[in-house]
Amino acid sequence: MNTFLLAAANLAETDYTGFTFFIGTMAMMAATAFFLLERNSVEGKWRLSLTVSALITGIACVHYYYMRDFWIQTGTSPTAFRYIDWILTVPLMCVEFYLLTKPFGAKGSTLFKLIVASTWMLVTGYIGEAAILGGGSVLWGFISTIGYLYIVYEVFAGEAAQANASSNSKAQQSAYNAMKWIVSIGWSIYPIGYFLGYLAGGTDENALNAIYNLADIINKIAFGLVIWAAAKSESAKA
Repeated sequence: MNTFLLAAANLAETDYTGFTFFIGTMAMMAATAFFLLERNSVEGKWRLSLTVSALITGIACVHYYYMRDFWIQTGTSPTAFRYIDWILTVPLMCVEFYLLTKPFGAKGSTLFKLIVASTWMLVTGYIGEAAILGGGSVLWGFISTIGYLYIVYEVFAGEAAQANASSNSKAQQSAYNAMKWIVSIGWSIYPIGYFLGYLAGGTDENALNAIYNLADIINKIAFGLVIWAAAKSESAKA
């Protein structure tokens, strides 16, 4: 705890991006505790989904702790830490879609395609940001966006959407619809931030990291809260 507070104390008052890392750490920690505490207050069929929500924010909390320290010590983007976080948490967010629609016909192949698309999106995005291969960050950004667009298609018109349409649960349908808008609007912040950073003639690391941090806080916690709200609604009727 002393180390945690010391790192926060080392933040400069004008380092607003650094504060978004600190806020991200605390928000993810609080969300993880909330989802775990609420897990036993809902019906059994929702508990796995809330456990996955807690895993998403818990993994993010750990990575934000280290990303914050990296930022304070180096003043540069913690790109590797961030993509390790995303490669673990984004597929778990895809799992949430599958868990919601599995009772209404979603197949394992749907989950597989979502995970492949998310992995494609993240691996190619990392190649662009870390400049591992040639081709330029913008080109790899466009390649990465293909994976994102496929995920948007799948949750709006693919097999997952079709399974959701056959659901007889209003709470489940409401949760799915909210989550698909989080993906289409909330997740779009990432490619927008990416391209703004690299098309503006250079990378503004402060702006880019602040955008990523705020998007993470909103999207990951919102995903869990949507699941929690649906679970509480159905559990109250039981």
